[in-house]
Amino acid sequence: MAATTRKPQPGQGNTGNNLSAFGGVFTPSILTILGVILFMRAGFVIGQAGIFQTILILCLSHAITLLTAISVSAVSTNTPVSAGGAYFLISRSIGPELGGAIGLALFCSQAISVPFYILGFTESMIRTFPTLGIHFRTIALITTAFLFIITRAGARWAVRTQFLIMAVLVLSILAFLGGALAHFDINLFSDNFGPGYTKDTYAFWNVFVIYFPAVTGIMAGISMSGDLKNPARAIPAGTLGAVVTGFIVYGLQILLCGGAQSREQLIYSSFETLCSQALFNAGFLVVAGVFAATLSSALGSFMGAPRVIQAVARDRLIPILHPFEKGTGQANEPVRALWLTLGLTIITILWAGNGNTGQAFNILAGVVTMFFLYTYAMINVAAFVESFAGNPSFRPGFRYYHWLQALVAAAGCAVTAFLIHPLTAVCAAGIISAMVVLLRRRSLKVRFGDARWGFFYSRLKANLHQLSMMPVHPKNWRPAVLVFSGNPKTRLPLVQYALWIGEERGIVTLVRILPGNIQDLMEKRQTALTQLKKAFREYGVSGFSTVMVLPDLDQGICAALQAHPPGPLKHNTVIFGWSSDPARAQSFTRHLRIVRAMGMNLVIINAKGLPQDHGKIFIDIWWRGKKNGSLMIILAHLLMLNRQWADAAIRLFRIIQDPAGVQPAKQALEALLREARVKAETRVIVSTDSFETVFKSISTSASVVFIGFNLPEQNEAEAFQARYTRTLAPLPTLIMVSSIGDCDLFA
Repeated sequence: MAATTRKPQPGQGNTGNNLSAFGGVFTPSILTILGVILFMRAGFVIGQAGIFQTILILCLSHAITLLTAISVSAVSTNTPVSAGGAYFLISRSIGPELGGAIGLALFCSQAISVPFYILGFTESMIRTFPTLGIHFRTIALITTAFLFIITRAGARWAVRTQFLIMAVLVLSILAFLGGALAHFDINLFSDNFGPGYTKDTYAFWNVFVIYFPAVTGIMAGISMSGDLKNPARAIPAGTLGAVVTGFIVYGLQILLCGGAQSREQLIYSSFETLCSQALFNAGFLVVAGVFAATLSSALGSFMGAPRVIQAVARDRLIPILHPFEKGTGQANEPVRALWLTLGLTIITILWAGNGNTGQAFNILAGVVTMFFLYTYAMINVAAFVESFAGNPSFRPGFRYYHWLQALVAAAGCAVTAFLIHPLTAVCAAGIISAMVVLLRRRSLKVRFGDARWGFFYSRLKANLHQLSMMPVHPKNWRPAVLVFSGNPKTRLPLVQYALWIGEERGIVTLVRILPGNIQDLMEKRQTALTQLKKAFREYGVSGFSTVMVLPDLDQGICAALQAHPPGPLKHNTVIFGWSSDPARAQSFTRHLRIVRAMGMNLVIINAKGLPQDHGKIFIDIWWRGKKNGSLMIILAHLLMLNRQWADAAIRLFRIIQDPAGVQPAKQALEALLREARVKAETRVIVSTDSFETVFKSISTSASVVFIGFNLPEQNEAEAFQARYTRTLAPLPTLIMVSSIGDCDLFA
């Protein structure tokens, strides 16, 4: 089923919120970064990994995030940015299929982040007020409803709420960092410097996966791209500012809390210790901070996830998502997608709030980490493709960028995912790959002018130059076929045989000549070109096509033979259909001789329909010498690579006149096939009759027959045509081959 041809317009989906870099990107990003991990899990990681390894975790995590932020800055300043955040940037750089798959993964990770942070808030409340423990699910669901109401009121109200939360969060961070500094003990710092993993449960990558969601907050800001007044300025400034600020705060926490709490406190009661050690005994500020941090992170994800799925739906990539493209009000708020996020949040909370919240918390952290890592990787791939392709259109306003940095970041994301948990990484990659395959099978007609074209172009150019410098060897021979197909509708068997021979292992170009004046035939030329391209689609194969308009057919054929592709892609084989018109004998022979003079193999096909499904299919090859014989056997082998010929059998014939030579001739043919590594049945026929008489009497039962022929002189044109016209009459499809000897059967 094909997607609709609706073409998204640049900037489509931008809303009327006109948020600034601070309010639209930095605030949701930093509030998500300084979230539940800061208060509820950072101490645990420090206690398990020790100060030094936690610093390594912080540096590795923020290195990935910083490099990704640089890639985001480059891509977002190179194109008008609309709604959808990372999905928009990826889909417009490396195509709708991969963009759609990553968009769904990003939505899932952000949607899962909502209950992840709500559970963190609820856990902090229960630990602060233990008597509320029996109401765990109720508190989580009430919190969900509260955040939903704020988000439903619109992005402006959500951002205003986040400003208030940020003020509380800043006071809280100052309180617990100041308290940690006041209680700092160099002996504790020394004791906590090395790792102290409990039992065999935890190791470096186990705690890394718990810590990494702390740096995924930049997605919350990037996902607000459709609500920004100036995305090209706001995204780089807000994202990079949030990354640097988050690194400083987490770095100070590791150093100060690592020297202010014992390892036991860090692992089992870090949050409570933060409260008891707070500056000026303001433990209530730490409590308020964790409440603010978890709520703000949940609110940021609550705003971001619906906007991602709305952007995917608006591009109409996946039919089931179409209802979610509609927005509400002047700001185009994604209300339907918001309800979807709410439903997923409630389901997750009902599953997680079953008395084993800690385990559920870590599972959710793992899922969020894996999907965010792949999203980060694809953002970096998008930036790499944009830059490395060398498109003249890649002129980002953000100058501090290089494609090597994006490549390193993408590889770092992939490697980190596998180091964390290989099986989970493979499963996540499999899910994304499956979504890509499904989107490709839908024959998407949605195109965004993405950078893949430029990337493939640059690689093609480089590879062509490299190939042109390499010496040609018969072992590397592949068919580069030029087919004078005419109208493919009226010459279907000829086109099909040409595709069977050349498409699987080589290149096929269909050419049609239109005699006349090009100014008068422009519309007809376009129609003919469409017919040729349609033929490739109907056969489900790849190839190229061209239509040439010249004053007469003969001039057109001569021009087409000379207008070959560049360098190593030039045609080495030309396929004609057999011409039995006596009036065309001279010109037909002249074209054959021109092909030979240009150093190309000649193949003439007299196609009489396609092989039937019933009965045994035979491919007969009549061996009369190595020069033509090598090419015939190779073409027969190429024919059998196609599904329609998979059950066919090759019969290799040779005619001799002396019965005493049967055994030596048969042994020679069998030795030839062994060296050629081709499976075929050999037959030696003793006869003094003419070659035409013998092979006509035997090969009438075959589906296709290969014979070699010698190029006629120009004065032999009529006799050559008349002789072969009589020979072809009773036979099935006949493929006549005249080789220049450039392919070696034994290579």
